[in-house]
Amino acid sequence: MNNYHGKRVLVTGGLGFIGSNLAIRLVRNGAKVTIVDSRVPGCGANLFNIAPVASDVDVIEACVGDVEKFTAPLKEADVVFNLAGEISHSRSMEDPERDLYLNTVTQLRFLLACRVHCAGARILYASTRQVYGKPEYLPVDENHRVQPIDFNGVHKCAATQYHLLLARRGDLDCRVLRLSNVYGPRMALHLPQQGFLGVYICRALNREPIVVYGAGTQLRDPVHVDDVVGAFLSAGSAPDLKSRVFNIGGPHPITLREIAATAARLSARAGEQSPIHELPFPDHLLRMDIGSYFSDPARIERELGSIPQVEFEDGLRDTLSYYRKHGGHYLGLAKQPEPPAATRLAYQAIAR
Repeated sequence: MNNYHGKRVLVTGGLGFIGSNLAIRLVRNGAKVTIVDSRVPGCGANLFNIAPVASDVDVIEACVGDVEKFTAPLKEADVVFNLAGEISHSRSMEDPERDLYLNTVTQLRFLLACRVHCAGARILYASTRQVYGKPEYLPVDENHRVQPIDFNGVHKCAATQYHLLLARRGDLDCRVLRLSNVYGPRMALHLPQQGFLGVYICRALNREPIVVYGAGTQLRDPVHVDDVVGAFLSAGSAPDLKSRVFNIGGPHPITLREIAATAARLSARAGEQSPIHELPFPDHLLRMDIGSYFSDPARIERELGSIPQVEFEDGLRDTLSYYRKHGGHYLGLAKQPEPPAATRLAYQAIAR
């Protein structure tokens, strides 16, 4: 990854889980990194995430839609990694206008500003496997029909199309990575809406019951954040690609029951570990259940040579070790307040 040495890189959402891991790797590879993050409550921003490189990055607290606050580094950026946004599927159903604002309106404003200030720039966008909805076949490749089952998936799909439209027009060089369930150090464990893996890990660390809904036979392909960062860096440095959309998943599909059991076993101490409770789906979760999902890695392997390296048990062991050392910066966080009034008014005004 020496292609980034001396490069000026902008990372939106760089205080969050994946963005911070990416920023750390970029700094260690010699890049000059600027982070833009709005620190909207509930989206996982945490200044401690960038502690290893805090003195080597510039942090601008701003919404990606407020480009006037970071125009200078945007104009200078060689590569932009666009990871800003909300990822919670359940919260998008509770407050779709908030999700609309964070995942579409601000993204469109940002991209239109990129077209003005850094025309032709390479932009890597973090999308989600959730845009596919309930799979019609497995493994899921990039040609699978897009049919999201929640507002977050709809809005992420819209933001993807903004990126691809501007790429087709030749205004920007955009590439989209659709991520499976990502785990690893720096997850926002105190935010249960951030995904089931964070919930399982948090409960395992606290020796609390891990609840598996349904039969627990649903398949997922968890992917370690190191592999995700590697895929982003590869996609960002490749000069020419045939495709613009890539699925990113883990090495092997495993069941939810196996994921829960592994988390409980690896976190056990003195013979004590979290019990696993299998419960029927509540109605509101059943309507969002997609059954089994795992990605077809053929395209990204063929075009980027990107192959996930971290086996789930090894990656989870690494993750648990990180939180045993730094858990106070994650597990000990208080419940975050609602978004500030200015943010609420902004997305409510857009919705009207």
